[in-house]
Amino acid sequence: MSTPVGDRFGAMGDGSADRGESSGRRGGEGGDGRSSGRYSLSGAVRNPAALGVGLAVASFLTVFYHVVDVVGGATFLLMEVALVAAAAAWLGGFLRERTAVGLTAVGFALALIGYFLSVPPSARALFTVGRVAADVLALLTGLSVLRLLNAGAWALFLVPVPTFLATYLLVRRRYALAATVAAGTTGFFLLTGDAGVGVGLAAAVGLTLAVGFSELAAAGRSGVQWDTIAVVVAAMIVVTSVVTVVPGSAANPVLPGGASPTVESSLVANTESVGVLGSIRLSPTVRFTVEADESAYWRVGSYDRYTGGRWVRTGEASPYTGSGSLGAPPGESERLVQRVTARGKLDALPAAWKPVELRGRAADTAQVTDHGGLNPGTTLLANDTYTVVSQRPTATPGELRRAGTDYPSAIASRYTQLPQSTPDRVGERTAAVIDQAGASNPYEAAVAIERYLERTKEYSLQVPTPQGNTADAFLFEMESGYCVYFATTMVAMLRTQGVPARFVTGYTSGQQVSEDTYVVRGLDSHAWVEVYFPGHGWIRFDPTPSGPREQAERVSVEAAREAGAEGVDAAGSADGTYETPTPTPAPGSGTTTGVGTPDIGAIRPGADEFGNATVTFAGGLTANATPAGAGGGGDDGPEGWTPTREDVAVGAAALVGLVAGARRVGLTGRVRRTAWLLHQSRADPDTDAERAFRRLEYLASVVYRSRRPGETPRQYVEALSRDRFGESARTVADVYERARYGGGVDESAAREAVEAVDDLVRQHAPVLRRLGGAGARA
Repeated sequence: MSTPVGDRFGAMGDGSADRGESSGRRGGEGGDGRSSGRYSLSGAVRNPAALGVGLAVASFLTVFYHVVDVVGGATFLLMEVALVAAAAAWLGGFLRERTAVGLTAVGFALALIGYFLSVPPSARALFTVGRVAADVLALLTGLSVLRLLNAGAWALFLVPVPTFLATYLLVRRRYALAATVAAGTTGFFLLTGDAGVGVGLAAAVGLTLAVGFSELAAAGRSGVQWDTIAVVVAAMIVVTSVVTVVPGSAANPVLPGGASPTVESSLVANTESVGVLGSIRLSPTVRFTVEADESAYWRVGSYDRYTGGRWVRTGEASPYTGSGSLGAPPGESERLVQRVTARGKLDALPAAWKPVELRGRAADTAQVTDHGGLNPGTTLLANDTYTVVSQRPTATPGELRRAGTDYPSAIASRYTQLPQSTPDRVGERTAAVIDQAGASNPYEAAVAIERYLERTKEYSLQVPTPQGNTADAFLFEMESGYCVYFATTMVAMLRTQGVPARFVTGYTSGQQVSEDTYVVRGLDSHAWVEVYFPGHGWIRFDPTPSGPREQAERVSVEAAREAGAEGVDAAGSADGTYETPTPTPAPGSGTTTGVGTPDIGAIRPGADEFGNATVTFAGGLTANATPAGAGGGGDDGPEGWTPTREDVAVGAAALVGLVAGARRVGLTGRVRRTAWLLHQSRADPDTDAERAFRRLEYLASVVYRSRRPGETPRQYVEALSRDRFGESARTVADVYERARYGGGVDESAAREAVEAVDDLVRQHAPVLRRLGGAGARA
C-alpha cells in the first residue's frame, strides 16, 4: 500500500443424550455413526456427512471473515477460529454434551459482555433495555451487523460460540445437529443482510448433505444414493436463487435480464446501506420542489463504512430537539434557507449541507444522524412542506490548501477505513495520480483524483455489476459507470492516502423554473464525495462527468413528456428547458465543488502510464458517455446480459441436478443403451461377435421378449427367428457360438454378424421410441 497523505503531507442436549453416548460406546457403532472407541476428529470426518458440516461451517465463517476484513482484524480471527476448533475437537473426545452446551451458553454471555465493554463509554450510555431490544429486532429484519460501531469486536467475541459447538458436535458424530448450528448462524446473517445468496446456498446445501448422509447411515444403506442427494441439493439451489432469501435482506434473486432499478431507489431510499447494483435507469417523476435563493446539492445522507461492495452508515440517530441538535460547520459559512414541498411520498429530508435548523411538522418526529444529517420520523406525503436553514461552508481553495492534516482521531479512524482485502494497486494508482498532478496537500490530492476520474472514465447507466471490490474494479477493469462508481472510487482512493472522506447521496439541484424555485425529479438523485478539512469540516467534491449525466437526464425527461407520462412536471417546469445549475465544472473553468479549482500540475498530455484512456488535465478533453437514447436514459432493462458467477453456479447446479435426476429415473441408462444399440464400436473379431449378439438380445427384449431363465442362446434365437427376426438372428447366433465356444471367428464373420444386427435395428427403427420403456414382454 502506498504512503498515506497524512504521512506525506505532515503528520443440548439433555441427560438422555449422555446416556445414549454411553450405550453407543458399549454397543459398538450406532445408527448415528458414533464409533465404539474414543471420539476423534479424524474418525468423524470419514463419514460423508462431515462434508456437509464443513460446508455449513464455512458459510458462517465466510460472513465473520467479511466483517473483520471490512473493519480490520482478519488475521486474528483466523487464529482464533483455529484455536477454538482445536479445543472443541479435543474436548469432544470426553466432554459430555450437556456440559458442552452449558459452556457454549456461558461463552455466548461472555461474548455479549465483552462486546458491551468494548463500546466507547459515550455510546455505552445509550444501551437501554428498550434500545437493545429495538436493535435486536432491527438486526433480524435487515439491519447489517456492519452498522454496529464496533463491528470488529462484535465478530471477534461472537465467532467462537458457533465454531466451538459445531466442531464439538462434529467430533461426536452428531452431523445433523452440527450442520443445524452452522446453518442457523448463517440464517441469522441472512436476516441481517450480511450473507448473500451464495453463502445462504452453501449453508442450505451443507445442511442437506449432513442430514441426508446421516439418515442414509441410520437406515443402514450400504451404498450412498448420490443421485438422490444431488437432485435435492440442486433443487434447493435453483429454488433459492429465484426467490429473495429474506425480505429486507441483502440477498437478491439471481435472475438475469430483469428490469433495472432506478438511480433514485438505489441512492436515496434513506436506508442504512447503499449497494452497487450494476445497470440502472432514470425516473423522470417529480419528487419535490425547493424554494431557495441559491441552488445546491440537496443532501439526504452519508455513509462511512465501505465493505468493498456497498456502503453502510454506522452510529445511532437521536431525536431532533431544536437547532441545538445540529451543529454548525467549524469554518466560515453562509446562510441558506430552503422551503421544500413534497410532490409525492418522500422518505427523506433533502437539504443543503450543513443543516442547522428544521422547521415545520417534520421537525416533530425528525432525527439527527450520527453524521450530522436529518432523517424523517415519518414518510412525507404529497404537499407536505418543511423549512431547513443551512450554513454552507465558504472556504476558499487557498484556505483548504492550508488546512493541514491534523485530523481529530475519531474522524481519522472512522473515515479512512478500507477493507483489508483492498488490492494494493488502488493505493499505488492513487499515489501515481497525486504525484503526476504535483499535489502537495490533501486538497490538491482530492482535486487531482476528482479530475482523473472525470477524464479517464465514461458515464453510462448500462454497466455490469462488478465482481469483488467496486473501487478496484472501476479503476482497473471498467471503462464506464455512473455516480455510485465514481464517488465510491474517489472515496476509496483518498482513504488509501489517509485522507478522511465519505460517500454521500442526495439530489442535484434539479430544474430551475424561476429565480428561486427548483423542480427536483427522481433522475436528479446522485452520489458524490465529502472530504474532511480541519477547521472547515466536510467539503463537497463530485468526480462524475456532468455533461453526459445531464444529457441522459434531459433525454429521459423529454421522452417521458412525449409519452404523456404523469408526474413529470410541476410548478411550470414544462415551460422551461431542463437544466442542472450546479454542474461539475468543465476543464479550465476555474471552479470546482463550489470552492474553486487549484492551479496544480497536469497529467502530461498523451500520457497513458496508468493503462487507462489517454488523459490530459491542461486541455479541453471531456469524458465520453453512452449516447443519449442508447441505453443511457431509458426505462428498459439492460440491452445485453453477461452471466455473473452466481448465474454460472446456479446453471451448473441445475445441470448437475438434471443429470442426477435423469440417472435416478434411469433415463441416462436408457440413453446410453440406445446409443450402444444404434452404433457398435469395433474391437477384435471375437469381441465384435459377442457384442453383436448382446445387441440382438437387447433389441429382442424390447421388440419380442427377454430371454427366459434356463433358456439357452440357441433356443432363444430359434424363437426369435420364428417370430420376426428370421435368418439374420440365426447368423448372429452362429457367429457368437463359434467366437465364444469354438475356435474363434475371423474378421469377415464378425463383420457379417455386426451388419446383420445393424439391419435388424434399422428394420425395427420405430421401436426406438419405446426403448427402455415398458420392458420385455413375457
